[in-house]
Amino acid sequence: MSKITNLLLLMDQPLLLKSTLSILLISLFLQQTLADLDSDKQALLKFAASIPHGPKLNWTSSTSICTEWVGVTCTPDGTRVATLRLPGVGLFGTIPTNTLGKLDALEVLSLRSNRLTVDLPPDVSSIPSLHSLFLQHNNLSGVIPTSLTSSLRFLDLSYNTFTGEIPETIKNLTQLTALYLQNNSLSGLIPNLGLQKLKHLNLSNNNLSGPIPEALSTFPANSFLGNPFLCGLPLTPCSGTAPSPTPISPITPPAKPKKNFWEKLSLGAIIAIAAGGGTILIILLIILLVCLLRRRGHNENSAAGTDSKGKSAAGGGRAGRTDKPKAEYSSGVQEAERNKLVFFEGCSYNFDLEDLLRASAEVLGKGSYGTTYKAVLEDGTTVVVKRLKEVVVSKKDFEQQMEIIGRVGQHQNVVPLRAYYYSKDEKLLVYDYVANGSVASALHGGRVAGREPLDWEARIKISLGAARGIAHIHLEGGGKFIHGNIKSSNMLLSPELDALTSEFGLAQLMNAPMGPIRLVGYRAPEAIETKKQTQKSDVYSFGVFLLELLTGKAPLKSPGRDEAVDLPKWVHSVVREEWTAEVFDVDLLRHPNIEDEMVRMLQIAMACVVNTPDQRPKMEEVIRMIEEIRASESDNRPSSEERGMAESSGTQGI
Repeated sequence: MSKITNLLLLMDQPLLLKSTLSILLISLFLQQTLADLDSDKQALLKFAASIPHGPKLNWTSSTSICTEWVGVTCTPDGTRVATLRLPGVGLFGTIPTNTLGKLDALEVLSLRSNRLTVDLPPDVSSIPSLHSLFLQHNNLSGVIPTSLTSSLRFLDLSYNTFTGEIPETIKNLTQLTALYLQNNSLSGLIPNLGLQKLKHLNLSNNNLSGPIPEALSTFPANSFLGNPFLCGLPLTPCSGTAPSPTPISPITPPAKPKKNFWEKLSLGAIIAIAAGGGTILIILLIILLVCLLRRRGHNENSAAGTDSKGKSAAGGGRAGRTDKPKAEYSSGVQEAERNKLVFFEGCSYNFDLEDLLRASAEVLGKGSYGTTYKAVLEDGTTVVVKRLKEVVVSKKDFEQQMEIIGRVGQHQNVVPLRAYYYSKDEKLLVYDYVANGSVASALHGGRVAGREPLDWEARIKISLGAARGIAHIHLEGGGKFIHGNIKSSNMLLSPELDALTSEFGLAQLMNAPMGPIRLVGYRAPEAIETKKQTQKSDVYSFGVFLLELLTGKAPLKSPGRDEAVDLPKWVHSVVREEWTAEVFDVDLLRHPNIEDEMVRMLQIAMACVVNTPDQRPKMEEVIRMIEEIRASESDNRPSSEERGMAESSGTQGI
């Protein structure tokens, strides 16, 4: 800037010199402006490089910061970064220092609903032009910085783990209109915040103590609830508060005491009044009881109606939308626990629990561990929400299991867990939505929407993908992790008909598994007896899944009957003497030259379902055997072109 000053001192020179100096002056100003924007860009690139984040953060040095970078808005003249909004983009870890703090023209910063941890850097909270700071729903800890910029008008640090006292320096924020610090671990006294413009305040669910300052007594009680040691208006009065002084009146002679109402009544009148009052009270209690019983019956009828409408179509995995615009699972979420939706690293979803609860919900199915919904958010994002039931572990154990599931789910044949929610009354899991549905739907759902039956090549591909997904789960868990609920409805289909294993790792969270009558079709004999799942029982369940692919029959019921059937026993009874084509799906028998391969796959399946667990193969061995069958496909079978020519000539012969 010294060059600019020197140029200004020379402005008294002749006109030509003035024109030249003006051009140079404008050029220097432009260079300074470009330098400021470039410094903002470098600061943001350093921020992105220093903290793990999801793929939605598309910042690169080769793209325009003002028009192409997600979450970035520049000033109207395009010279500086004015707002930075990155809610729910998968930011994980500590906010790096000397990055965002360098954006000295920044007015709005929103990093809410991420997984930020540790302290809030002072250089971020003291950005001179910052007027709105949104950091709610993270895991930030430490103390609230005292170096808060005086230009702040909106400060939201709620739903974190900040400790210590509310800094006294907040009373210097004379422009502040909203302060949200609820659901932290703040302690100590509330400063006397005499802020004239403060309209919104929430300090609830902390460990604050002492009297509420008189300047804040006009705010509603829910601004302070959840702090058991707070007192004063609008909460209960503080103990030891001196009563209001009463004016001293002149001494007057004592008046003759007057009898009150009850003293005037006779004993009989009092008894009559008491009896009448008791009768009225009994009548009121009876009326109240009748109303409650009627209401309960109405609710049960309504719930029964919802369940009957919410079930998916027979075998199809589809259902009508619920009548309510909100998702059904929202009913159990308590207000104080809202928005604590925990996303895993790499997740690109940009929503919080409030958005999820407002989504329209469609029941996809009701399984062993709870109800599964398809949720369509207001912005069009579609996810699958699993509402768990009968979870018996503590919050800590639940969160640890979620971390394991999130880590193990990183495989091409596994449906990854994207987020979870835990409260006392509600446990939700969020997965990607797979539009093709499940293998169960493809096998047993009929030819809906023009869908053709799965051919042999597709079924081999599905069996191999499913085996790889389960083997990955077994290996990544250090040899101890299990799926626990392998069945065709938990095997989803990608657009390329790759199998995607879902709902793994939940068995350890649940109460005792369902009774043998309902789950005998997939449960290993020892799992039914001991009610404990192992990797060997997973192999048994996978063997039943292979039999399902080969026979086209659903393991949980036989054709024409509603009772459960043991599919391995049925296959044994059909092929007791020799391998026979009677066991295979009629849709497969239409294809020539595949019987040998189907027999080999049947042998693999029967090896998986032997009664003795130690005699069952490991999933790695199953993969190798299926790969051998797939490798022999092209050698032993004519190509699709040759099959077409054969079918064409056969038709002409007819």
